[in-house]
Amino acid sequence: MLTIDFHIHLGRYEEWHPWVVEWFAGSLTAEELAAVRTYMNATLTPEGLRGLLRDNGLDYAVALAEESPITTGMVTNESVAALCQGIPELLPFCNVNPNLETDPARELERLVKELGFKGLKLLPSYQQFYANEARMYPVYAKAQELGIPILVHTGSSVFRGSRLKYTDPLYLDDVAVDFPDLNIVMAHSGRGAWYEEAFLLTRLHRNVYMEISGLPPQKLLHYFPELERLADKVIFGSDWPGMPFIARNMALIRELPLQESTKAKILGENAARVLGLG
Repeated sequence: MLTIDFHIHLGRYEEWHPWVVEWFAGSLTAEELAAVRTYMNATLTPEGLRGLLRDNGLDYAVALAEESPITTGMVTNESVAALCQGIPELLPFCNVNPNLETDPARELERLVKELGFKGLKLLPSYQQFYANEARMYPVYAKAQELGIPILVHTGSSVFRGSRLKYTDPLYLDDVAVDFPDLNIVMAHSGRGAWYEEAFLLTRLHRNVYMEISGLPPQKLLHYFPELERLADKVIFGSDWPGMPFIARNMALIRELPLQESTKAKILGENAARVLGLG
């Protein structure tokens, strides 16, 4: 079975704000936190990342940049591109923050053509913009022209400075209509507030997909009772390292009362189609 994780973060601890590190640490002791830092430093190397994929039974993973100075930190496009270089199983997605770039569409083209990014991650709640704002339309047009998918954060976040109002999936309805050849993947599937809206959008638009990172796999059929109806439109993601148990979460999906063909689509086949993998 082909396996793809559509949502892993490649930020070092020093690239995140202190409150993000505190959330990662949870109730860890100082010694345990030191061990986690050591693990992260060892993992965020070419050999460490190959081991992460191998140990979790992953064929591919989407690696995300995140330039959000007011909420989480600066995991730069350049650092993610460097970590993914020479590892074809890692598919880097850049982040273009419309508040940091004077010409976001031009920057997206540079990142794709010069640094080899395979997609775009957008963070409306972290960077405080609505997905259907006019200033974002040149970015969508460029992504459509380049033939790359976009991954858009929808739903809740625990991090300081994040604003929930920007992450209603319904703002993506305009984008899906106006850019019919742009594949739009909703990270977290409207987590917390908008599961029904995310499900409806995915049913309505052929170019919209639900990505389930950050959701407990054992609760998927509670959040989405008719998930089987969207067998071709649901994509697995972990949100590693915030949700560190990639292999366990895939195992939990395999235990759900779904058709085996549906599980195969969720765990890899749907993502492969969106990513243009053979």
